[in-house]
Amino acid sequence: MPTRISPACPAPAREGRSRACALSATDSLPDLEADVVFLRYLDVCLVLATAPFVLVAGMPTLGYLVGAGAWILTRAGTAFVHERARRVGDAKVKAGLHVAAMMGRVWIVALAVILARYAGSKDDGIMAAALVLAAFTVYLVMSFVTRGDPLQGRPRSQGSPSTS
Repeated sequence: MPTRISPACPAPAREGRSRACALSATDSLPDLEADVVFLRYLDVCLVLATAPFVLVAGMPTLGYLVGAGAWILTRAGTAFVHERARRVGDAKVKAGLHVAAMMGRVWIVALAVILARYAGSKDDGIMAAALVLAAFTVYLVMSFVTRGDPLQGRPRSQGSPSTS
């Protein structure tokens, strides 16, 4: 089985005098795609990781649950619609699906904040709004960091736009 030499190995190991730093073909290097997937869904991780702090600190639980549910629901729905749009050949239908996903997401999140306010208290509405705002901020930043659509993981094209 062939071996690869780790770039972190000292020069003598690279020359073959020592096999301590050699990697076998079955050893894996860090999985960069898994790291990008983590970054792509960092907003969802933030929403889920906030739950214990909300419970321990006695913050408005209903507002958190409504805001978190709306964010995760719209995130999954948008991923589904984007996947469908990617398979559609007609540009008008594709654009329509993207706009519908974007507008639907805004409406669902806004209605969730209003629902939290009137089903619970003013504090519940503020909690839902703050959670959704924090998740959106992370989502927006990660969409720039991952250099593409954070839902699809595709990098934007590096060349000039096509004129044909």
